[in-house]
Amino acid sequence: MKTELLYGKEGLELELPDQSFLIEPKNLPKVEDEKESVRQALRNPIGMESLKESVKSTDTVSIVISDITRPTPNHILVPLLIEELDHVPLENFVIINGTGTHRDQTREEFVQMLGPWVVDNIRIINNDCHNKETLVNLGKSTFGCDVYLNKDYVESDFRIVTGFIEPHFFAGFSGGPKGIMPGIAGIETIMTFHNARMIGDPLSTWGNMVNNPLQDMTREINAMCKPDFMLNVTLNREKEITAVFAGELYEAHDKGCAFTKEHAMFRCEERFDVVIASNSGYPLDQNLYQAVKGMSAAHKIVKEGGSIIMASECSDGLPDHGNYSKIFDFAKSPHELLDLINDPEFKMFDQWQVQKQAVIQVWADVYVYSKLTDEQVTGAMLKVSHDIEQTVEELKKKYGENMSIAVLPLGPLTIPFVEE
Repeated sequence: MKTELLYGKEGLELELPDQSFLIEPKNLPKVEDEKESVRQALRNPIGMESLKESVKSTDTVSIVISDITRPTPNHILVPLLIEELDHVPLENFVIINGTGTHRDQTREEFVQMLGPWVVDNIRIINNDCHNKETLVNLGKSTFGCDVYLNKDYVESDFRIVTGFIEPHFFAGFSGGPKGIMPGIAGIETIMTFHNARMIGDPLSTWGNMVNNPLQDMTREINAMCKPDFMLNVTLNREKEITAVFAGELYEAHDKGCAFTKEHAMFRCEERFDVVIASNSGYPLDQNLYQAVKGMSAAHKIVKEGGSIIMASECSDGLPDHGNYSKIFDFAKSPHELLDLINDPEFKMFDQWQVQKQAVIQVWADVYVYSKLTDEQVTGAMLKVSHDIEQTVEELKKKYGENMSIAVLPLGPLTIPFVEE
């Protein structure tokens, strides 16, 4: 069977055994006119009056965007927001890059994300989760932490959050309130959002919005300083817009999640010996930290004792933020990592991603095909695949010639599941 995985910017073609089972969401066509679809959504939003009618000419306006690791078409959404608000002076706008705990973007990257006109004419800032001078304390969360959000956002007269909606491995779905929390939150708030108890809750998983503590916390914090307007989109394999959801935060996001769930869920009759997955290609597969999302999608349908083969280009190597790669030095196995992270006394930046990865590794072997060095892969307690087709052949020695194989060419854009 021939198939192509989303990998980097070019893709990766594979020739796999005929018994391989392909799992991917319905590849919806893009809307007929992307820009006009966005304009109409801004003029006819869900649950509120039009954007233009909602904003006074004297208002200061903040626009929160997702960072460069997300394929949100900011170059389409942001100029159209500014165009629609042409009665507001350009100096009244601020664009806030929702980095969460990720690295800042450079000017060149902002040009890539937003286009040169926006970069030349609108004030743009990176959220700095570590700098309390750029944050505002809004009080206490019922989840046990102080709530810090970006000061420019909190102090603006009209607040807009943008993003795109896809399945998320512990928040259920991305987009909506996640653009604010953790996108523009402070590190203390983010650490609580990602603590071992929250991440380890069985309801913190793909596609679940009911009693999901991550969604409950992000919605609670959004309510403390709520965006006045949400603009989210859904995307297909080619990163084209398939639908636009704009308007009141919770109502519009719920509609977007229902739409995404309808075409992204894929029911499997049973688990597989081997699951081959991408990490959705560029920009999500830029580093190993992000690749845990693809591993998590594969984990949903791989047998205990099975093998996951992860294809993630990792063009930026390991993430150059936080402690992701350092935490592995504190233990000798994934079991030891989980014991360490579940200790209430242990608190370290990026532990949530290592926790999710370790849970997967306790269940199945994980091979990584990437541009990383062998040392980088093995340093994260993962196995190296230099050639996916060859790795599949070698795994026949373990599982037999007729081993069951599933392929997730779009990686975490699909939510496979087995009813057990």
